[in-house]
Amino acid sequence: MLRPASEGALNEPLLVARDLRHAYPDGPPALDGASLALHAGELVSVLGPNGAGKSTLVRALAGVVAARGSIELCGEPIATLTPRRRAQLIALVPQGLRALPELSVERFVLAGRYAHMKRFAPLRREDLRAVASALERLELSELSGRLLHELSGGQRQRALLARALAQEARVLLVDEPTTALDAAQQLAVFELLAALAREGRAVLVVTHEWNLASQFASRLLLLERGRVAASGTPDEVLRAEVLEPLYGSRLLYGRAPAPEGRGERPYVLPWARIARG
Repeated sequence: MLRPASEGALNEPLLVARDLRHAYPDGPPALDGASLALHAGELVSVLGPNGAGKSTLVRALAGVVAARGSIELCGEPIATLTPRRRAQLIALVPQGLRALPELSVERFVLAGRYAHMKRFAPLRREDLRAVASALERLELSELSGRLLHELSGGQRQRALLARALAQEARVLLVDEPTTALDAAQQLAVFELLAALAREGRAVLVVTHEWNLASQFASRLLLLERGRVAASGTPDEVLRAEVLEPLYGSRLLYGRAPAPEGRGERPYVLPWARIARG
């Protein structure tokens, strides 16, 4: 069971990546020297235009993409970890599934427990509890017997999140979790991610939603062509001189109180494209 991170725990990063570089065949660099550190108890949002390298970054951090550079997970080089040990420490939630297995929602979420189970061993109480808790937190309990292909896109995205939640990894990497969700569901997902960070996980989420990132994240990471163009608080990153040249757009800026006493946060609205000469 994870415990809420103390102030001291924030000084010890769970995930450290240095000078990550990767290029796909016949393409420009997808990662070009990106570095970051992710601490227990924080929610970090990765922003950037299409093609900035956001998805490649989270896939590299999870070990799915073999990037050059160094990645340390809980103090150990990620390349030295067995797949089982890696899955116990880090969970990746992709944008979607390329193929839908013939599984019920419950069995799909149970797959998140495989890293903690011995081969051919029966299910333990803690496995069943973890699955039930994940289904409940993602509001999928009533759909647990449905097959994945019977779900809507938004429901499948929540099932992916539930599987990662059942995995009980210390580091959670989430790639655009709100793409197929309505406004209320988007808020619910970010509320959950923020709660998971408060419980002691380190959470990194890729998103195009500036305002959800501003409201819930403690830190923003802005990518441009595989590099970290800016890193800091929402007030430090969501600024005209930072965003407008990168996105090629005029933006409107304001401030609004965030719920639950989180103070005022900046918000950004797209307004007009910048003509390129």
